[in-house]
Order: sequence, then C-alpha cells, then structure tokens
Amino acid sequence: MNKAEEFEELRPLLFSIAYRILGSVSEAEDAVQETWLRFDGSQTLPTSVKAFLSATVTRISIDVLRSARVRREEYVGPWFPEPLLSDPYQDPARSAELADSVSMAALLLLERLSPLERSVFVLREVFGFGFDDVAAAVGRSEAACRQLLVRARRHMQAGRPRFEADRQERQELATRFFDALREGDFAGLRDLLAADVQMVGDGGGKAPQLARALVGAENVARLLASVFPLLARIDVTFEPHEVNGQPGAIFRDRDGKVLHTMTLDVLGGQIQTIRSVINPDKLGHLGPVADAWAIDGEVKQTRRQMK
Repeated sequence: MNKAEEFEELRPLLFSIAYRILGSVSEAEDAVQETWLRFDGSQTLPTSVKAFLSATVTRISIDVLRSARVRREEYVGPWFPEPLLSDPYQDPARSAELADSVSMAALLLLERLSPLERSVFVLREVFGFGFDDVAAAVGRSEAACRQLLVRARRHMQAGRPRFEADRQERQELATRFFDALREGDFAGLRDLLAADVQMVGDGGGKAPQLARALVGAENVARLLASVFPLLARIDVTFEPHEVNGQPGAIFRDRDGKVLHTMTLDVLGGQIQTIRSVINPDKLGHLGPVADAWAIDGEVKQTRRQMK
C-alpha cells in the first residue's frame, strides 16, 4: 500500500477527529488536507501511520481552534457547530461514544473546554486512543493528559442531561413533530414540547431567523404553527434527516437550495431544545444555499396578503 492509499484509508478517522475538535466541516476538511501535505512531504515513514496522522491532524486542529476562538467570541448571536449529516468514521466497538460526541449538545459542551482539554477528551474518550498516543499528539506528558482528561470529564458531565432518550423513541417523537409542523398543528406541536422548551437559531447576523432564543411550549408552538404554513405557501419544503446524529430536517427553497437545518434534543418523551442553523456560511457543504433574506421578504408579503 502506498502513501496515498494509506492516507485515504484513514481519512474518515482524521476528519472525524478534526470535526469534533473544531465543530466545523470546512475547517476539519482543511485540517485533513494540511495533514496530507505534511505526510506526503515527510521523508521517512512513521512506525505507526495511524498514530502519526492522528497526532498531526490533532495539532493542526488545536492551532486552528485557538484562532477560531477569538472569532467565536465576536460572533453575532448564538454559535452552533456546522451541521453534519453523516459521520464518515464508523467503529462498532465505539458506536455509542461516536454518536453521542457528535450531537449538537455535546459539541456545545466541548466548546467550554480549552483546546488541549478538548483534544485529549476527543482522542481518549471518543476514539479510545492510548495515553501514549494522546500525549504524543498534544505534546504533553501522559500524567498531564490524565489531568486534562479528568478536568474535561468534569466539565462534560456537569453539563450533560441526566438521561438519554431511546433512539426509536426519539425517531417516533420527531416523526410526530414534523407531521404536526407540516400541518401547522399548534396543539399537536405543543403536546410534544417540554414546558420549558428552548428554540434557538444561529444566523450569525447573516440571515433572518425565526427567533434568536424563544422559551416555553406555548410560545414555540405558536410561532412554528404560524410560520411554517406561510413557508409552505412559497414552496419551502423540508425533509426529515438525521443531523449530528439527532432527529432533524433540512429545509429547502422552491429550487431545492438549502435554507436551514433543524435538530431536536429529545429527553423524557419530550422535545427539550430545537436548534436551527441558518447562517449561509455554515451550510455550503450541504449544497447550493438559498437566499434567506429573499424568502423572509416573501413570507412577510404572503402574511400581508392573507390579512
């Protein structure tokens, strides 16, 4: 097997590591490409190609994350990770860790960690790397990495929900939610939402959004039931689709361009959080992006005509 073939075999793993550290599809792809350039340019073949490439992509991702943090502090409104439709890396032995770690909720918890804590947590807790490889990747001693992992676990566990919903239960609830959304069924939506449900959107100041943050079953159901029939009138459609390992949907304009994604956090038989990513900069990897401002104008015009 030549260099390029070895790299391609490990590409899914490298992307999955980088995405969890960075929360960005485009930045993760860039980190993987830079890793290839360094590997291709190296004169000697490492003892373990997997360890070498994983360490390289981790170091690159740490550097990118440090500079990205400054931009995220200046971000307009809530910041969410770029939506990921499918994780390219699969490992049956670690399927639970992989699925949990890519959810919007988990990625937002990872944002609370320092770049080193985040990297150690991802390599050790999610991908099961030995502490020797983790230490080599982040440039710290094994003892220091163990301490970083303890701190990271403490932060992650403090912010996690107390229990997770069964996968089938989540899907059934999501199906009922999207059916009610399609019908503009206020009562049907309200019954599926937790009393303190939150609906939050990431527009980054670059797109209009339903609500930057809305709380309460009545408020959220009323808004959803009033807006989505208007969107349907101007031929906006949606397809239920798993997003970041959670029930969700992709919304498209009449030309099939991506308007936004939506994900649902389901716990205790109710929807706890609805998150939408509508910032066009975060949707380009899903296909051509719709003009959200133009659609917003059409919705307002339709509403006026119906009065």
